[in-house]
Amino acid sequence: MKLLKRIAALIGAAILIGLYAATFIFAIMDSPHAENYFKASLFATVFIPVLLYGMILIYKQLKKDNSKANPDNHQEKTKK
Repeated sequence: MKLLKRIAALIGAAILIGLYAATFIFAIMDSPHAENYFKASLFATVFIPVLLYGMILIYKQLKKDNSKANPDNHQEKTKK
């Protein structure tokens, strides 16, 4: 599980670095569409990490609530 988390973190970091690079490139481009690309890239740079953070928070809350709702299930897992 740790390996999967590390791989996911590396992929996420690579995507963020790519978004930062794209935002920078679109900022210095001189093209009629560069402004729209820049706005979209800037939006994605902010929105995607916020969305992922929210999803992680919701997952943690649901996981915590599930273990509280089924204490017998948690005890069975610890016995095995």
